[in-house]
Amino acid sequence: MRALAPRELARWWPAMWEPSLAADEVSRQAVRLVALERRTGRVALHAFSALPGLLGAGDLVVVNDAATLPASLPGRTAAGLVFELRLSGPVEGEHLVGVMFGAGDWRTRTEHRPPPPRVEVGERVTVGPLSATVTAARGRLVELEAEPGGADPEARRDALWQALYASAAPVQYAHRADALPLWSVQTAYAARPWAVEMPSAGRPLTWDILLELRRRGVGIATLTHAAGLASTGDAALDEQLPWPERFEVPPRTAAAIAATRAAGGRVIAVGTTVVRALEASEGRAGAGVASLVLGPDTRPRVVDGLLTGLHVPGESHYELLRAFAPADQLERVLSGARLAGLSGHELGDACLIL
Repeated sequence: MRALAPRELARWWPAMWEPSLAADEVSRQAVRLVALERRTGRVALHAFSALPGLLGAGDLVVVNDAATLPASLPGRTAAGLVFELRLSGPVEGEHLVGVMFGAGDWRTRTEHRPPPPRVEVGERVTVGPLSATVTAARGRLVELEAEPGGADPEARRDALWQALYASAAPVQYAHRADALPLWSVQTAYAARPWAVEMPSAGRPLTWDILLELRRRGVGIATLTHAAGLASTGDAALDEQLPWPERFEVPPRTAAAIAATRAAGGRVIAVGTTVVRALEASEGRAGAGVASLVLGPDTRPRVVDGLLTGLHVPGESHYELLRAFAPADQLERVLSGARLAGLSGHELGDACLIL
């Protein structure tokens, strides 16, 4: 497809900026890709299958291989009041950490859900089929100790995971009317169940595209990052997103990054979670917690390019994108995406910044 120069893109700009995109679900095979070349400001629209040709031999693509948990659990207080618990991080033993929502489900916009019932430390609640005790409560943020039953620790953990996968559902939002099956929010390379929402930038990376990247001499490496919630239903909490998130960079990935940089190749992060993990770790191997929040004043030291979804001003992910491109270039990308009818949520289209 023909690229549009910045001067041509200028005529797309509306008199008043309205950061809205389509909200249609796009199949993995039909995803489109808006590519931004930062040096020239050149913007082009492609089929996502064009990605291998937009990268070069010697580049390295780094993906987040965290599998997506069924992180939405139905709950009930001891007094019989219903709530929804959305996990906000990986399951640690029998410990659950999450955000409570009031009655309802994803069909109601998150910000319109009623507040959850109040719970106190020491109170017993039910989540899915499990009994649990509240060990910490700060507004709608809670920590629970589940009680799956049994004396053997390994059997208890197995029982908890079985209960989780039998009764919980993926976190989803009101732009999709039908319930999401768990398989639909997994990447092709999903491994450990650490993510409470899908690391969705990797969703259109089918095996055909991954193999084509290999054929063209583009390296592929993995890390695991506990992708967190995109929305809490509370405006004050949402302003604090993204929260600190666990990550682990394997030695082979750190070695691949070092070799790529030494040879003059580019490190391309698939998703903002990969950016957080690589910048927090400085590209070194090991486990940690990414607490830094990248923004327009940040200059990434490890990551050279980014494959991501389409994010608009006001979203925490948009501020991270401004670490890679100035606002005027991102506005051109979004204007072109709107004109082309591209979809802007986690099951939508994609953006490549190089």
